[in-house]
Amino acid sequence: MKIFSRLFRLIRINYILMRYNIDEIVLGTHWFYPMRFFIYLNPFYWSAARKRLTRGQRIRLAIEELGPIFVKAGQIISTRRDVLPDDIALELEKLQDRVPPFDGARAKKIIEAALKSNIEQVFSQFDSTALASASIAQVHAATLHSGESVVVKVLRPDIHIMIDRDIDLLMTLAKIAERYWYEMRHLKPIQLVEEVAQTLYDELDLNREAANASQLRRNFADSKLLYIPKVFWNYTHKNIMVMERIHGIPVYDLERLRNTGINMQKLAERGLEIFFTQVFRDSFFHADLHPGNIFVNADDPQNPTYIAVDFGIVGSLNHSDQRYLAENMIAFFKRDYQRVAELHIACGWLPPDTRIDQFEGAIRAVSEPIFEQPLRNISFGQLLLRLFQVARRFNINIQPQLVLLQKSLLGIEGLSRQIAPELDIWSSASPQIEKWLRKQVGFKAFVRRVRENLPLLSEQLPEMPTLIYEALKETKQRQEKIRFAESIPNAFWLENKKRENRIRLEYFFGGAGLMLLAVLVMHIWK
Repeated sequence: MKIFSRLFRLIRINYILMRYNIDEIVLGTHWFYPMRFFIYLNPFYWSAARKRLTRGQRIRLAIEELGPIFVKAGQIISTRRDVLPDDIALELEKLQDRVPPFDGARAKKIIEAALKSNIEQVFSQFDSTALASASIAQVHAATLHSGESVVVKVLRPDIHIMIDRDIDLLMTLAKIAERYWYEMRHLKPIQLVEEVAQTLYDELDLNREAANASQLRRNFADSKLLYIPKVFWNYTHKNIMVMERIHGIPVYDLERLRNTGINMQKLAERGLEIFFTQVFRDSFFHADLHPGNIFVNADDPQNPTYIAVDFGIVGSLNHSDQRYLAENMIAFFKRDYQRVAELHIACGWLPPDTRIDQFEGAIRAVSEPIFEQPLRNISFGQLLLRLFQVARRFNINIQPQLVLLQKSLLGIEGLSRQIAPELDIWSSASPQIEKWLRKQVGFKAFVRRVRENLPLLSEQLPEMPTLIYEALKETKQRQEKIRFAESIPNAFWLENKKRENRIRLEYFFGGAGLMLLAVLVMHIWK
C-alpha cells in the first residue's frame, strides 16, 4: 500500500512539474542541452501561460501546488542564496502558506487529547474559526478562566506522516541527482534536503518553539525595543502551544503606520538595533523575521515597540562566529580585503593552504562595485551573500547558522528600507558592532573573563600543585621511556655486529679448513 501511495504521489509531482514546464528549465541547462528536444514532447510546452511566466515564477507556482510541505521546503531553500541563482531565490522568498484551515472541531479534539481535559474546563471562550492557518499549524483565539486573552497554536493532524512521506521522496530524488548528475554535486542536494528535514522536524515540536520564545522574552525583558508574548507552560505540549494574544499593527501595513503618526525613521533604526543586539549581545536571534511575523505597538508613536511572533526558527552564534562577522564587517567597510582574507583563514573557514592573494583579489572584484554606491544604499545582506558566493569557490564550508544569519539580515534590511528608504544601515549597525568588539579586547575584557571564571578557578586552585607535580612526573617518565627506546636499537646493533663477526670468523676458519683438507686428500690421492 505504501508503494502505491508513493507511486501516486510521484505521478502527481511529475504532472505538476510538466504543467509548469519545469522540464524546460532543467533540460535548458548546459548539462542537458543535447536532450533539449524532449521538452517539445511536453503538451504544456505549447501553452500560452508558459510565455508569460519567468522560470522563477514557474518554480514558485509549481511548489505552491505541490502542497504545504513543498512550500515550507521552498521557503527554507530560499535562504540558501549561496547556491541558488538570484532570480529563483527571490521568487522562492515570496512563497506563502496559502493553506486552508482544517476543521475547528478536529482542532478541539487535538487540544483536549493533549490537555487531557474538556476544552470548557481550560478556556472560558474558544473560537473554532482559525485566526491564521499555515503549512505546519493553525492558530485559534481563546480566553483563559483567569480572563487572560491567549492564542492556541495547534499542529495539523497527520502532519508527521505528510512530512515523512515528502522528505523521503525528496531525499530519494536528491540521492539520484547526486549520484548520476555530477554537476549537481556542488549544490549538495542531499545536504539541502537534510537541512530542510531538520528545520521541519524542529518546527513540529511546539515545546521547542515555546522554549525559544521564553529565551527571547528573557533577553528583552526590560527592553522598550521588542516585546515577546508570554508562554503559558501549563497548557503547552509537543503539538499545542498557548501564548499571550498580542495586538498591534502589522509592520507591512505602512499606510496605517504613517496614519498613526509612527516615527518611521526611529522604527527602522530600532529594527536594526534589535537584530544586531540579538546577534552580538545575546548570540541568539529570531531567524524568521518576515513581515507576517512582526507587529508594531503604536501606544507611543515616537518610541514604537516591535512585537514578534512565531519562534519555530531561531539561530545562535558561538564566539568565533560573532568575531568573524564583526571583524569582517569592519574590515569590509575599511576596504581592507587582505584582512578579510586573513580572518577567513584564522577562523578556520578556509583551508590553511589557501592563497591569501588569490582570495583577496576575488573579494575585491565583487566588493568594489558595491562600495561605489552611496553608503546608505549598501546592503549588509548582499555583501555577506557575495562573500559566501566567492568563498564557496575556495572550498569554504558555510555553516547553517551563518546562512540563517544572512537570510535574517536580508529580511530585516529589506523591511527597514521599506519603512525608511533613506536609512543609513551602516551608521545604525556600527555602534553595536564596535561596542561588542570593545568588550572582547583590552584590559577590561581580560578582567571580565577572569571574574567570570573565578568560581571555577577557586574550585580548581587547591588541586593545582598536585596536578603540576603529576604533569612533571608524567613528563619525566615519558622522557625516560624515550631514552630507553632510543637505547634499545643501539644494543641490538652491537649484538648483531658481534654475531656477524663471529659468523664471518666461523666461515673463514671453516673455509680454510676445507681447503686444507682438499689439499691433503689430493696429495694422498697422488
